[in-house]
Amino acid sequence: MQPDARNPLVRFGVFEFETQNGILRKNGKSVHLPPQPSRVLRLLVSRPGEVFTREELYQQIWSNQTFVDFEHGLNFSMRRIRNALDDNVKKPRFIQTLPRRGYRFIAPIDRIFPEIAARSLAVLPLENLSHDSEQEYFADGITDELITELAKLRDLRVISRTSVQGYKRSTKPVREIARRLKVGVVLEGTVLRAGDRIRITAQLIDAERDEHLWAESYERDLCDILKLQAEVTRAIASQVQICLSTQEETRLSSARVIDPRAYDCYLRGRYFWNRRNEEDLKRAQEYFERAIDRDPDYALAYSGLADTYLYRGYVFGRLDPRSAMQKARTAVVKALELDPTLCEAHTSCGFLKLAFEWDFLGAAREFQVALELNRNYPTTHHFYSALLAIMGRMDEAIEEAQCALVLDPLSVPINNMVGEIYMFAGQLDAAVAQYRKALELDPHTGIVHENLGIALEQQGKDKEALDEYLRAYAFWGERPESISDMRRSFELGGWRGFRQSKLELALSRQTGWHFERFQIATLYAGIGDETKALAWLEQAYDARSAGLIWITLFPFFRKLFSHPRFRALAAHVGLPSHQA
Repeated sequence: MQPDARNPLVRFGVFEFETQNGILRKNGKSVHLPPQPSRVLRLLVSRPGEVFTREELYQQIWSNQTFVDFEHGLNFSMRRIRNALDDNVKKPRFIQTLPRRGYRFIAPIDRIFPEIAARSLAVLPLENLSHDSEQEYFADGITDELITELAKLRDLRVISRTSVQGYKRSTKPVREIARRLKVGVVLEGTVLRAGDRIRITAQLIDAERDEHLWAESYERDLCDILKLQAEVTRAIASQVQICLSTQEETRLSSARVIDPRAYDCYLRGRYFWNRRNEEDLKRAQEYFERAIDRDPDYALAYSGLADTYLYRGYVFGRLDPRSAMQKARTAVVKALELDPTLCEAHTSCGFLKLAFEWDFLGAAREFQVALELNRNYPTTHHFYSALLAIMGRMDEAIEEAQCALVLDPLSVPINNMVGEIYMFAGQLDAAVAQYRKALELDPHTGIVHENLGIALEQQGKDKEALDEYLRAYAFWGERPESISDMRRSFELGGWRGFRQSKLELALSRQTGWHFERFQIATLYAGIGDETKALAWLEQAYDARSAGLIWITLFPFFRKLFSHPRFRALAAHVGLPSHQA
């Protein structure tokens, strides 16, 4: 039977499930599933790869019953679903149990029809009709803001900007793009700016059927851009049959008028912030400050300013970590004072506490608040996965990293983070596979080549590991003669010779950057000089280097774990004692 909009269908493995009437079939034959288990399965397949907490299941299915009914009903439902799917709780193929947390549908869904498909969306980069390269930042910024606004809808999964940006000016068919991003609906359109007037056209496409669902054109003064975005969000929610909550409706109705110059500066700031290098981060900071000067109540601009300080003080810039921490804290506090419901600001606050203040419990609280506000913000999942790994909660870390990957599948940093967490968890085959996926997206990313080298070295694949290390150094601008020296040093003295060669270069080129001290400590640890490795780690601690949050996970420090000085350092950073 061919499904239609009244009878949407999902397929997984040998099963197909009609979500509207709850009919489950295996190889075309009906499998009995009572009404309540059917409703649970419908929820689980609506967001494949994502966790439904017990609280969320209670609210959506059992909220009008007692807690005892909920416990009994949930256990009954899960048993019946597993029986119907021939699934095993210990070795699940379809539904994974997360003890005391909830459940997740883990099998790939091959085909998704209207009702479920419409709840996963990609906003393709809006075309800049002005054909003025100086206005590219504006079209990109409007795209980002629409993604951000739509991502706040809890019942909609929205792909992040980094994954859609690769399809700017793409001539690929919409259906192909949607399959790559694993979404059912695509929003595409144009933007034209003339002075302080803006015109946006948008059309919504059912990617599976290649049908237009909706199209509209909007023209407003730039000061009303936030209201325009709210209108577009409402229209899309209606088209994909999402019922807005009272809180969502209130938020969309309260969109404020904004100073056009402040908005313009904010978009320019995010444009340069996304480039992630010292010079562009400085330019981003200037634009966020200008936006705040024009509109002192602009919460997003303060959040952007906080992010800029944090990235400049981490590893993307050369700002002193103490200065970055103080300035970021001031900005994020102001952002949250102006808008305590701003997911981005809570995420910034969480990263501040994680990487700079070393307040891991405080960071966890901020990330959890951010996820409550917007579960579609991949940066929150990304940072939270790092925190969970640092705390030794590897299963949860992998889960969060995978959530980030679902939302931003073409992001190199997120693919790299998933690989790192697999490596930290000792799952080296999975780590290597994930790093290779990241390099398929961008083969010129030095950090991924280096991480792949680390994983391969741990597997004993020395030749492949060496090649990856040297590729990383080449992409980072190392001179060909230095790379040849390192290769020759490896051939003569193995890994010790290789690292001794790299160490001599690092010591000769010191600039005083805090992260250099962490890197030099890593090299000393790699050649077995524990005393100097510890001394350089302590220097990194004095400089408040954010790299220290990783020391109990980094493989080259393992031989130091039992050393009293290392354990004292880990305790000062606040790292879990059982890891060091």
